[in-house]
Amino acid sequence: MAEGRTAPSALPRALTTSPEDVSRDAWLGGRLMLVQPKRGHRVGSDAVLLAAAVEPSAGRLVDAGAGVGAVGLALARRSASLSVDLVEIDAALAELAAENAALNRLADRVRVLNLDIGDPRDRRAAGLADDMAEAVVTNPPFLDPARSRLSPDPERARAHAFAPGAIASLEAWLRACLAILRPGGRFVMIHRADALASILAAAENRLGALALLPIHPRAGAAARRLLVSGVKGSKAPLRIAPGLALHQADGRLTNEAEAIHRGERLIDWGA
Repeated sequence: MAEGRTAPSALPRALTTSPEDVSRDAWLGGRLMLVQPKRGHRVGSDAVLLAAAVEPSAGRLVDAGAGVGAVGLALARRSASLSVDLVEIDAALAELAAENAALNRLADRVRVLNLDIGDPRDRRAAGLADDMAEAVVTNPPFLDPARSRLSPDPERARAHAFAPGAIASLEAWLRACLAILRPGGRFVMIHRADALASILAAAENRLGALALLPIHPRAGAAARRLLVSGVKGSKAPLRIAPGLALHQADGRLTNEAEAIHRGERLIDWGA
């Protein structure tokens, strides 16, 4: 196994992250416990929405850019017949993902792979063959470091932008994810709403049955996030699903969004 890759074992190795630098938090209404960094990017609404946007079944699911493993672990918890690969380029986050798999007693069905999803040789060496996954979910970095002003916090910048020397664009990230997905498999992603042109360009001739679901901060506000679902190789047409408003006028979550955040309800993609 290549140096720097987290071994896909049932038990995580001893964490190199200091205990003072992490917190232990209940998530999805206490359905999962997550160890995560106190500083930098923390698990939030994007992960909640992505986890609620796919109904897992038997087979293998890949969570690309898994961070501390929240989304993939939520799906593994929801379906006892699902095996999950958590793919994360950041070694410290990959260690925490392994810790979280063990903490939630899911390590027997979860592998943690510390690698660049865009490197085909690393993927294949880790057992991520082309056309192997029943489903791929991803919450990719939102920013191109060459074109964006990044946070001065290195952990937050690393979570929000593509890493130097790693895969360098959203389109390339999507192509890497779709290479792993089997024909007829389901791809689900959350991203910025203003990235729609890049998303459609990457999906062209690769994904069909595309469904786009806008996420609005509140009713009447422009969408800031977009959930994207598609089937590899399908010829079915694109459709726009009914949008989801997260907050009421007073700032509280809407009833639907609150139920999703508690893990009691899935995303409604419409007919």
